[in-house]
Amino acid sequence: MRNITMTLPTARSSLTWSWKELLGLCKIKVVAVMLVCTAVGMALATPGLPPLANVVMGLLGIGLASCGAAAFNHVIDRHLDAVMTRTSRRPVASKRLPVVVALGWATLLSIAGVVLLAWQVNPLTAALTFASLIGYALIYTAFLKRATPQNIVIGGLAGAAPPLLGWVAVTGQISPEPLLLMLIIFAWTPPHFWALAIHKCDDYSRAGIPMLPVTHGVPFTRLQIWLYGWLTVLATLLPIMIGMSGALYFLVVLCLNARFMVWNWRVWRGLDSTAPIGAFWFSIRYLLGVFGALLLDHYATSLSW
Repeated sequence: MRNITMTLPTARSSLTWSWKELLGLCKIKVVAVMLVCTAVGMALATPGLPPLANVVMGLLGIGLASCGAAAFNHVIDRHLDAVMTRTSRRPVASKRLPVVVALGWATLLSIAGVVLLAWQVNPLTAALTFASLIGYALIYTAFLKRATPQNIVIGGLAGAAPPLLGWVAVTGQISPEPLLLMLIIFAWTPPHFWALAIHKCDDYSRAGIPMLPVTHGVPFTRLQIWLYGWLTVLATLLPIMIGMSGALYFLVVLCLNARFMVWNWRVWRGLDSTAPIGAFWFSIRYLLGVFGALLLDHYATSLSW
């Protein structure tokens, strides 16, 4: 009896630890930002409130598939992660979680997400989600990331898919509006990630990953952040140009763009060593703000009618 009492807490602790590690593979914060953009795509797809079943099942399925893609990323990048300070404590890279367990978890999440979408939402959403999963987990992580300094630009297409997935989950079809929303995220991704790449340039160099500041130098990358920042600003104005959004969105996004470009200007000047990481963190709030403004303007306009 004494031996049983002593071993039970140990077994329970091990089980809790395993689930924490499995959740750690899912990049919950990143997926949360993606789901916000997905939800906005759902809302903008219809003048009123989108069908609740499509919203719930769509977000659940897309969320599961996104977590699966993130877990595949942990598995494929485990050797690179192990030599980088930023990622060395990840569950698979630090060998706290066996590769076979992580791979099984990634497969389970991915299949569950895609099947749920095909069953409860529509086949097109399931197909596009599967394509995004393959694009991120295999094309970007396994190939582009190691092959070209333009990895973020090319691979950014998969990361830009959430608003399209949300729109299609409600309408069942692709139209120009969600592609425009994708363009905003697509243009935003390089200045967002290259700011982090500058901050962690030594890490990427040590891991042998051809990120832009490693292959072309930090000054060149700062210039690209500045230029892509302006491209992002232009992309955020397109909803106004096509009549998708109105004055409220314009006023909010004008303020967001001003602050966004101040951060990019600080990075471009290269006089403040903390500017890249500051710009990186602000860019996340910026993207959420842009999509929040789209949502606010959409329902403000609907109520006015």
